[in-house]
Amino acid sequence: MQITIIGAGYVGLVTGACFAEFGYKVTCVDKDHSKIDLLHRGISPIYEPGLDSLLQQGSKSGQLTFTTKLVESVATADVIFLAVGTPTCEKTGKADLSYVFTAAEEVGKALKRYAVIVTKSTVPVGTARQVETIIRDANPTAHFEMASNPEFLREGAAISDFMRPDRIVIGTDGPNRAQEVLQRLYRPLYLIETPMIFTGIETAELTKYASNAFLATKIAFINEMADICEKTKADVQDVAKAMGLDHRIGRHFLNAGPGYGGSCFPKDTLALAITAHELETPTSIVESVAKSNESRKLNMAQKIITAMGGSVKNKKIALLGLTFKPNTDDMRDAPSLVIIPELIKAGATVAAYDPIGQSIANRLLPDITYGKNANEVAIEADALVIVTEWNEFRALDLDKLKQSMKHPLIIDLRNIYKPNEMIEAGFDYISIGRPAALGSVTKI
Repeated sequence: MQITIIGAGYVGLVTGACFAEFGYKVTCVDKDHSKIDLLHRGISPIYEPGLDSLLQQGSKSGQLTFTTKLVESVATADVIFLAVGTPTCEKTGKADLSYVFTAAEEVGKALKRYAVIVTKSTVPVGTARQVETIIRDANPTAHFEMASNPEFLREGAAISDFMRPDRIVIGTDGPNRAQEVLQRLYRPLYLIETPMIFTGIETAELTKYASNAFLATKIAFINEMADICEKTKADVQDVAKAMGLDHRIGRHFLNAGPGYGGSCFPKDTLALAITAHELETPTSIVESVAKSNESRKLNMAQKIITAMGGSVKNKKIALLGLTFKPNTDDMRDAPSLVIIPELIKAGATVAAYDPIGQSIANRLLPDITYGKNANEVAIEADALVIVTEWNEFRALDLDKLKQSMKHPLIIDLRNIYKPNEMIEAGFDYISIGRPAALGSVTKI
């Protein structure tokens, strides 16, 4: 089976590399010549653990190829995935479908034989029907069937998510040939008893948005519970643990922190809310979640200022972690993009370190200094703030930090340390949704 994937971004590359690993012939197409050139040289344009080796292995075996030539790749394909970006439109807040529609028109013109056209990009319900119309307008004699196959890949764990997914959702007008083709395509995962959900196209499209909106709701909810905990001396980690043991709730996505970010949750909750309004079925819960999350990031900046005595003017803040989560270089809607400008506006100077994201962060946050490691940015700092829970921040040399810092104050927005241990190490320690651990050190 010959697979063509339009779009060599995050979703396209992970999907292509994994299908090639299954033994299929895969071609990834992208208009960006520099990106394709990197891939030809065995270099991934994105950071994702395990992806580099899969790309190199697929290229070496000949199962995976990269090109800018869409027409040739589409003409011989059995399955064509549309995996182009759907960013948020700044003016409307809607998902920008221009890349999807452009790709659909080009695919339509290039079709020479029967193929299954699959929307892999996250798109609002009804998009596949629009894609189908565009293709038929571009090529009235085209022989194809539409399908929706949303991805559920977590950045930082995308390879394992693809290889051992919780479920595969396939939306078609079936039972039809498209359903049969995609069922065969995913046979390697069916053999390991992966649940496969066959449904209508609109249902598949909405399932992706509903899933992300629900997970975002869990995050926003536990963050608000953390605020209550801080006012009542309760411990949000114990609250979350007790909640998570209820199988109706589940333990995942109940970690209090500075708010969610990334390429999915902010964009998808907003797009879902707008779609619902257009359908005259407003989703007040989803809208509240999005609003709560944006407020959360601003509140984290104020939390830092309050912890430092109400003013950060002329004070140095060392900040650890810039990406929205560990094991990715993705800075999209990261809490750091809100927190840092607010601290600078309040008069602070910020020195930051991130293991992977600094090159991208430097373009977005040019008004701060960057260090080579945690100890370097902590020198003469009035406070150290943990924003992203990279593993290397879980075992900091506390003695060395205390000696380097002007004031031994740690503000842990990810709760990766235990308050009592930080007191014993000689720090003032502020975390999320847990009683403040203030030692006997001199206050700022």
